[in-house]
Amino acid sequence: MTVPPSVVSSVESVLEERAGRPVRVRRSASVGGGCINPSARVETEKGEAFFLKWNHSTDPEMFQAESDGLRALYAPGALRVPEVIGWGGESTSENPGWLLLEFVPRGAPVGGYGHLMGEGLARLHSSAAGTPPTSSFGWHRDNFIGSLPQANRTTRQWSEFWRDLRIEPQFRLSRELGYFEGKGGEDIEILLDRMEAILPPEAGHGPALLHGDLWSGNYFPDASGAPVLIDPAVYRGEGEVDLAMMELFGSFPAGFLDGYQGVRPIPSEYEAYRRDLYQLYYLLVHVNLFGGGYVGGSLSAVRRVLSVT
Repeated sequence: MTVPPSVVSSVESVLEERAGRPVRVRRSASVGGGCINPSARVETEKGEAFFLKWNHSTDPEMFQAESDGLRALYAPGALRVPEVIGWGGESTSENPGWLLLEFVPRGAPVGGYGHLMGEGLARLHSSAAGTPPTSSFGWHRDNFIGSLPQANRTTRQWSEFWRDLRIEPQFRLSRELGYFEGKGGEDIEILLDRMEAILPPEAGHGPALLHGDLWSGNYFPDASGAPVLIDPAVYRGEGEVDLAMMELFGSFPAGFLDGYQGVRPIPSEYEAYRRDLYQLYYLLVHVNLFGGGYVGGSLSAVRRVLSVT
């Protein structure tokens, strides 16, 4: 896919400012894997390579929000995160939005990859980098989960945040789309009403810096075999949320749990019911993005939580 000329021009301007000399993009090659934005590896006449994504029809705030999240994850140095080079555009046909990053080649996992991933993620969850203050859940700006808006108003209570800014908005949207009529919707309403009891203030570790969308497509080994994080939906929440997303459509890499728990213990409540509670958010997101195939999984998660709390 050809990079739009206006994006090439903007990228060259950013690279010129960064290098202190004229820079020209010599070639580009499509990079697969993304389901929302076209992307490419772009190379300058000096042989420098960068990762570029763009879109002419997404929310104009999307790439700015992603840039903010990547920089937050980059700051603690817990795991490798591509450096943000620049972003811009207005997400229009004439002026597409774009995001330019360090290009990180994919490699094969080394021995101990899972342990490194677990240890690094636990250190990320324990870091004090970024905003808002660590006593609050949420973030200093809203962002996106996939292509859906994700509100991040800060709260002191985790149960309030998870109910009012995660489960309820996705549930209401799914109802508008015609899902969860009858008993299924009633069960979700019961869950929302009981959230303060299900997640009491003493329930977890407190606000952690989260990736926010940590499925297997959003981390990979670099050329040295070390883990890399991409495509975040950052905020401060309980670290178990990232663990739950990692397990939703797959499993932890071998050695991950030993690495994670060596730094940050995982409470028994995670296995008992909180994994289901946190996976529910992502299942509802999938209902709203991809349809009714995820309704059954959503209701199974709800009923497992209600059965043990």
